[in-house]
Amino acid sequence: MIRILTLLSLTVLALSSCGPKLSPFTQRLYEEQGWEEQDLRRIQFYLSEDVVLQRELRSGNSQIRNGTVRVINGRDVEQVVFRRNTPGVFIFSPKTQRVAISFEDDNDNFLVFGPNPKNGDRYTLLASDWERDNGTITYAGRDWKVSSADAFASLLIPLKRLREEDRRGRVVGGRKI
Repeated sequence: MIRILTLLSLTVLALSSCGPKLSPFTQRLYEEQGWEEQDLRRIQFYLSEDVVLQRELRSGNSQIRNGTVRVINGRDVEQVVFRRNTPGVFIFSPKTQRVAISFEDDNDNFLVFGPNPKNGDRYTLLASDWERDNGTITYAGRDWKVSSADAFASLLIPLKRLREEDRRGRVVGGRKI
């Protein structure tokens, strides 16, 4: 039994270390690398946290496209859920220090992120208006509410940093007669 648990633990550890190391996408990193829009299009972005958008449906308006309908306190509510580590792609930059990231095949469905000084200048989810409990986000041409707990959902990117000595070193191939 102990051997099985040990083997299982080693297998889980080996598999979990195979994935890419994700690092926060920050304003500092963006500036240091000098990335242009064409560079951002080649980067795979990921969400750091779950994000749940919801909007209340009016009676007779039950056409659902991207989400699910839930009854909350007697109201019909449509939800769109973005799970943690959902991959997304850069679509465009609506203005300076803003990126629109799409997590679906439709480029019209995107979330906007920007640097947040309260979160180490990480690119976090932006809303047009943050209130105490929620914020308002435009997604797929409609206004949605997002919980204030989702305010710190940020973008992650796979980033492989080389150690300082790796950049200054060299590999010698040898010499033959």
